[in-house]
Amino acid sequence: MITIDATTTDGTATKALRLGVEAWTTHPDRTRLLHRRSLREAGDPPDAGLVIAVRPAARHQTMDGFGFALTGGSAELIAGLPAARRSALLSELFSVDGGGAGIGLLRLSIGPSDLSRAVFAYDDPPPGAADPAHGHFDLDAGDVHVVPVLKEILAVRPDLKLLATPWSAPPWMKTNESFVAGALKPECHGIYAAYLVAYLAAMRARGITIHAMTPQNEPLNIKNEPSMTMTAAEQAAFVGGHLGPTLRAAGFGDVALLCYDHNCDLPAYPIAVLADPRARPFISGVAWHLYAGAPEVLSEVAALYPDMAMWITEQWVGADGTFGPDLAWHVRNVLIGAIRNGACAVLEWNLAGDPAHGPHTPRGCGECIGALTIDGPAVVARNVSYYVIAHLARFVPPGSVRIFSTALDILPNVAFATPDGRIVLLVLNDGGAPTRFALTCEGRTVTDTLPPGAVASYVWPAVRVAV
Repeated sequence: MITIDATTTDGTATKALRLGVEAWTTHPDRTRLLHRRSLREAGDPPDAGLVIAVRPAARHQTMDGFGFALTGGSAELIAGLPAARRSALLSELFSVDGGGAGIGLLRLSIGPSDLSRAVFAYDDPPPGAADPAHGHFDLDAGDVHVVPVLKEILAVRPDLKLLATPWSAPPWMKTNESFVAGALKPECHGIYAAYLVAYLAAMRARGITIHAMTPQNEPLNIKNEPSMTMTAAEQAAFVGGHLGPTLRAAGFGDVALLCYDHNCDLPAYPIAVLADPRARPFISGVAWHLYAGAPEVLSEVAALYPDMAMWITEQWVGADGTFGPDLAWHVRNVLIGAIRNGACAVLEWNLAGDPAHGPHTPRGCGECIGALTIDGPAVVARNVSYYVIAHLARFVPPGSVRIFSTALDILPNVAFATPDGRIVLLVLNDGGAPTRFALTCEGRTVTDTLPPGAVASYVWPAVRVAV
């Protein structure tokens, strides 16, 4: 147990409380998966001097949430589960009560992603024709399971936040008239902005609010199906001259617009977009992937534009990986590394796949492992990214604030204060041997030992009880 002398927000006196610190641990050999333990107050810190001090008064960014992409393929697999099993699974994934994973953020594709069963467009006129007024726009043109599944999710988690991203414009708007590669025709900038707004309006008509969007997924990726190229200059011109003004004129000015949405190795791209005086007033932040580069780039860009939010919007797990190394890499880089460099949201890639890593388009990713593997109506397996995200989503709701914690190379960590007064600390043992260390918060100490490669979320309970 740990004793904390609590104080209320209005300064009134409180009584000392004896409170347990919970440790939720996942081991690389899967012998522990979010396993709960209770820690008691310790005496002296470890002889090695490994101490992580947590200081709630030193505050950094406010968190927007943690989650996955609900692709067309994910929704199809979830929709195929029997109703009772689907309901139980969605409660487990999105509920904040009863030990749920607490997912509070989802990424949707505007049109198909490469993890849709097939490519499609919401507005698909006959070959050689165009529909600039979008008179034939149809939200049900493809990925028909997304909206029904999403409405079931929203019944469980009404405050869920949604990010929407296009992989490609309809081919008739593109220079190569294909779903793969090609660029947006300059004369179609306004037409495409209206197409994206039509998607937001159609979702709103179904009772679904989109909170944020990006102009293009991986704008420098020409290999994916679907995909579309968009240079920094093109994105700045599209956002500043068309998308931003169209969103505001249509009543969607509250949708946060994040630029870039690609790897951390090319910070010059978002810097160029943010430097454009026409585009910048419409942009709220930068979206990043970690397939190249390092998370430190987020803090470099944030130093230039401190009013911009930094989001990690995608990171996949490959079929050739193994649980332990993947757990450590993602916790070290995608969670701890990105958040300590200013990320206020983290999304891993696909929520669910089948045993063959589908559904996907013919040239889409055939090696992406979902957080879940759904094998018919009876089998749902939980994979490494499920535990990566659950280690924070379960304990760190949107509105939590990152706070100070001691940086240690062998014990990468990040800490938060939640809106209800709890303190949460995520720690990875990045060494090759079991490591004992101390945690100090509010003048008290607990100790713990983690095996190599293990991850733990430590939770100090809220302590605001007036005398």
